[in-house]
Amino acid sequence: MIACTGRPFPGALPWVRRLGLDGPIICYQGAQVRLPSGEVILDHGIAHDLAMEVIRFAQERDLHIQAYRDDQLLVARDRPEAHQYAGHAGMEIHVVGDLDAAIGPTTPKLVIVAPSPTLEALLPDMRRQWAGRLNVATSMPTYLEFTSVESDKATALQFVCARLGVAQAESVAVGDGRNDASMIAWAGLGIAIEGSAPEVEAAADRTIPGPGKGGIKQLADLLVRS
Repeated sequence: MIACTGRPFPGALPWVRRLGLDGPIICYQGAQVRLPSGEVILDHGIAHDLAMEVIRFAQERDLHIQAYRDDQLLVARDRPEAHQYAGHAGMEIHVVGDLDAAIGPTTPKLVIVAPSPTLEALLPDMRRQWAGRLNVATSMPTYLEFTSVESDKATALQFVCARLGVAQAESVAVGDGRNDASMIAWAGLGIAIEGSAPEVEAAADRTIPGPGKGGIKQLADLLVRS
């Protein structure tokens, strides 16, 4: 079993340890694959100039946006949205003032934090604007995330499967967010949680109920039968 998450590595590692997993960790929406030791074995960040296009777009509209460098959460201003995200991800906020100077040559991903209706309205236009240059998807209703076009959860899962000698047909992926859709589509068996966005369910071979509704048991029974 491999953890595949949008969380930055510092936010993913405690959950990986709680689950007793010791394999590679897909983090930052697939932009990085790390070992539990922290060693980076895959890294596809967003180039600086391209990241700044998105940052300027957000700042011109007074949207909170954040970047990452050396596993630090970087923000230009201390805003409530930063605390909302940091509390969920288990990370410390670093207020840097100028993201242009702070992010370095690349950043693993960018995140806009805003109310869900705002992001739902922005998503189609942002996908059109950066088509072929960035992957854009919501991971949570209030998080709109950007990664390089070379990196998503499917690409990272393919890398990990090749490293571990697991055939695509023997892989299973489970998710519920738009950021999971490519991974679910790539896996030999793709499973979406009932109630996921239509594009996520469309990518899946089947669905299972959500937490507390018997979905994990259904998944375990399915894997045993397989």
